[in-house]
Amino acid sequence: MVLAADTNTFIMSTVYTMTRTPDLLPGTLDLLILRTLQKDALHGWAVSERIQQISQDVLQINQGSLYPALHRLKHQGWIEAEWKVSELGRRQLAVESREWERMANAIGRVMKLA
Repeated sequence: MVLAADTNTFIMSTVYTMTRTPDLLPGTLDLLILRTLQKDALHGWAVSERIQQISQDVLQINQGSLYPALHRLKHQGWIEAEWKVSELGRRQLAVESREWERMANAIGRVMKLA
């Protein structure tokens, strides 16, 4: 999923640090996500990595906070998401399709010859 931001409003979330979970102002995680996406479209995990990198490892966003926040921001219309099959997904589809064909042929033979 590639995400892009439209920065208008922010809502409440939580950001985690490496040493403790601080009480942050409402909207901090959303603010960080929207700011990170302002210049470039990024995959969800890349958003978290970028925030950690820029904050010099002070801020870490766990997946339990990141993905609900991304979905919430998308639902609000503040970010856009694009889902598409990656090259790895295309290769996996080819593998799965071959296996499905093999199984379907085997079942067909049993149905016809048994």
